[in-house]
Amino acid sequence: MADFTHLDKDGRVRMVDVGDKDETKRVAVAVGAVKMNKETLEKIINNTGKKGNVLETARIAGVMAAKKTSDLIPMCHPLNITHIRVDFTPDPENCFINIEAEASLKGRTGIEMEALTAVSVAALTIYDMCKSYDRSMEILNIRLQSKSGGKSGMFVAEK
Repeated sequence: MADFTHLDKDGRVRMVDVGDKDETKRVAVAVGAVKMNKETLEKIINNTGKKGNVLETARIAGVMAAKKTSDLIPMCHPLNITHIRVDFTPDPENCFINIEAEASLKGRTGIEMEALTAVSVAALTIYDMCKSYDRSMEILNIRLQSKSGGKSGMFVAEK
């Protein structure tokens, strides 16, 4: 296992210096899901909730969150994101809304945290907009699905 890069030789937290790294095209895809009762999912799909369009609001929240990641995660570098996409796939059979975010840039450090933050905040927004119908919703399985670029190259999570 690699050493933690955010600690100096004395164990103090530090931001990693990426100034000498090469700029490469970097792309990260994160996924997650919100499990809910059938009635709540139907309100989301049919856009009949009292707070408005849940998925479009969650999409905007996810994009905004990705752009603010360095304000939320202490050692993240502020990044010049060139693209962020947040999409939703309802799964009526299992009462899930699946969430996928893809973020990309050309830069010196990865964009995984931005994709993960987009999924997380999109899921929290779904919960917030629907909690009056279903307080038992669960936010599940937020994880990095894939990333490319940089010295470490390609990563694809096992299914």
